[in-house]
Amino acid sequence: MSKTFDVVVIGGGPAGYIAAIRAAQLGFNTACIDEWKNDKGGPAPGGTCTNVGCIPSKALLQSSEHFEHAGHAFADHGIGLKDLSIDIAKMLGRKDTVVKQNNDGILYLFKKNKITFFHGRGSFVKAGDAGYEIKVSGATEDTLIGKDIIIATGSNARALPGAPFDEESILSNDGALRIPSVPAKLGVIGSGVIGLEMGSVWRRLGAEVTVLEALPTFLGAVDEQIAKEAQKAFMRQRLKIELGVKISEVKKDKKGVSVSYTSAKGDAKTLEVDKLIVSIGRVPNTTGLNAEAVGLKIDERGAIVVDDDCRTNLPKVWAVGDVVRGPMLAHKAEEEGVAVAERIAGQHGHVNFNTIPWVIYTSPEIAWVGQTEQQLKAAGRAYKAGTFPFLANGRARALGDTTGMVKFLADAATDEILGVHIVGPMASELIAEAVVAMEFKASAEDIARICHAHPSLSEATKEAALAVDKRTLNF
Repeated sequence: MSKTFDVVVIGGGPAGYIAAIRAAQLGFNTACIDEWKNDKGGPAPGGTCTNVGCIPSKALLQSSEHFEHAGHAFADHGIGLKDLSIDIAKMLGRKDTVVKQNNDGILYLFKKNKITFFHGRGSFVKAGDAGYEIKVSGATEDTLIGKDIIIATGSNARALPGAPFDEESILSNDGALRIPSVPAKLGVIGSGVIGLEMGSVWRRLGAEVTVLEALPTFLGAVDEQIAKEAQKAFMRQRLKIELGVKISEVKKDKKGVSVSYTSAKGDAKTLEVDKLIVSIGRVPNTTGLNAEAVGLKIDERGAIVVDDDCRTNLPKVWAVGDVVRGPMLAHKAEEEGVAVAERIAGQHGHVNFNTIPWVIYTSPEIAWVGQTEQQLKAAGRAYKAGTFPFLANGRARALGDTTGMVKFLADAATDEILGVHIVGPMASELIAEAVVAMEFKASAEDIARICHAHPSLSEATKEAALAVDKRTLNF
């Protein structure tokens, strides 16, 4: 016998579980379907982000940063250590514990909000007068009827043609988080967020890391000045980065992986590594959704086609997160989940793509919101720029981390903030002030006039805003 719900959410990642919670808060009888399993076969909601993405990668980044600080920075503080070592198994165990805490937290939130959770894969069966029939395939099978359906099935790692993931030698983000020992040589194809973060983890632990990037520029989506500053910092850390390469062949054997490629200068080269992480983007996940059963429209990229409000071509069927257009970011997915639940309730949920922050959790961290300088130039928009280096910030000096800067871009006539770009310590936290400012259409002068605590890293934000008007106080 089928069970009827006001809202059925397919997928329990950041988009899905947040959509389910908001729908329940709004009074809807809500169900959420998710098929992720833990190592014991039990439910592990949270999607890629919680299980093999944002959360575990940050756990490993934190562990590896502690190790690097202990080996290289503690001496400056008068702290001496002998026989420093790293227990990889214990480090991975801590990462798994952090993941489980998040899984369990989501299951608790489902209970708290009276959301019915189904552990399995959700797929369309047919549309009917009462709603859409959804089949749940798992340890047990269920049939649900949903008046409104929210699809939040996420994305999968894109494999390199001719080099499928085996998660032993050729790794996606999943395998990169489970390397059992530090490889002597690690290759990374793609210098995006995942590639740089995972490369940073294993470099800190002692691997020789080489990053191969097809594009001729480093971090092309990042403001050019900030990207150059970050690249210099990575080079000082002995992270090898080759740009403009063309991969011709990837072969694996008992010794490891061999990558044949052509350099930007046209030279034929071969990179021999123990492990290879492939980080060349992600593809929307609609596998097993049975979209054709109801005529759900999917584009040539494999993404579900939606309008600006996340409506699909089918009435009362919505799609959010990585499976639709827009940046594949967990926080973007969450905002869309909330907005759709509110739209179902007749409210006016809204997501402003121009104020979605981006973060790369390397060291130094890189974070930005709004437009880059190259985008403003291409659009022909008159602007003013102001920068302030962490080298001149008292708190950064005390931390012992003065790499990088804060950069403001403001309209030349109105002084409205158009973009803020940060490379340096705690950039992921500092960017929030810029997001708030831009949501309220603030000017650079507004930030420059706000009192910031001293000493704090946030003073660099104030000083960069002052620099827009060429009146920094500490540089």
